[in-house]
Amino acid sequence: MNYRDRDGNDIINTTGQDKFLKFLYTNKIGRKFLKLMISDKVTRAIEIYMNTRLSTLKIDGFIKKNHININDYEKKYFKSYNEFFIRKIRKGRRPINTDRDALISPSDGKVTVYPISDRLVVNIKNIDYSVKSLLLDRELAEEFYGGWLYVIRLTVDNYHRYCYPDGGYQYENYYIPGFFHTVNPIALENTSVFAQNARAYTMMDTDNFGRIVQMEVGAMGVGRIVNHFENRFVDRGQEKGYFEFGGSTICLFVQGDEVKPDEDIVKNTLEGYETLVKMGEKIGTRAGR
Repeated sequence: MNYRDRDGNDIINTTGQDKFLKFLYTNKIGRKFLKLMISDKVTRAIEIYMNTRLSTLKIDGFIKKNHININDYEKKYFKSYNEFFIRKIRKGRRPINTDRDALISPSDGKVTVYPISDRLVVNIKNIDYSVKSLLLDRELAEEFYGGWLYVIRLTVDNYHRYCYPDGGYQYENYYIPGFFHTVNPIALENTSVFAQNARAYTMMDTDNFGRIVQMEVGAMGVGRIVNHFENRFVDRGQEKGYFEFGGSTICLFVQGDEVKPDEDIVKNTLEGYETLVKMGEKIGTRAGR
């Protein structure tokens, strides 16, 4: 896939995950295999296996293959691959931007950003999505017309814990059931994705950016989306939750009179690139600043 870093450097990176997903979605045999993989029984079997001691045999190879600096993470003896997957980052390795005018990324990942209108069509690799179809709430969707939708795609090598993009009051968590499917762009060329994914979202009245909705989208092989809190005040950069094994996506809905996305992210999205970001990094500015 093609990415850009925050310095504007192009990064062409086709991972083993990307190659495997291309096989699943563009090959007849791969499509049959995919159908089996996303069945409830197989998804449950993957979840059980990833929580066994046997699954720890995957850890060393995964670290080497994905060039993960394990020194960035808290030292721990992992009892399963899932424990490794949701490992915690060491203090200071994901510094949180404390500037009140800076909207921060809630997670590591590859980000794109799209303007929201009453006729919103978000095209991600030739598949169209609407805010209404994501939220399944017409009135809530309409609150964000004129705003922006950030799509932050996490891959298996990313840190899979996520935080709050600002302090404020978080309301209850809403869960939309579905069966797990991939969120990799290769899949988006061939099938509708978000309509098939389990997802959770919460609305926040933030200290500095008005009303925000943060949605976590589960993917193929993900056992659970785990959110810690609801109906309480929270702090910027405080951990909101984590994804268990698999690739995942976070969607951040912001209002246009409150947030201006960073220009490099807008530019890169228009040119067909995802922008590499880390949790706690600035991705937008308070409007009017």
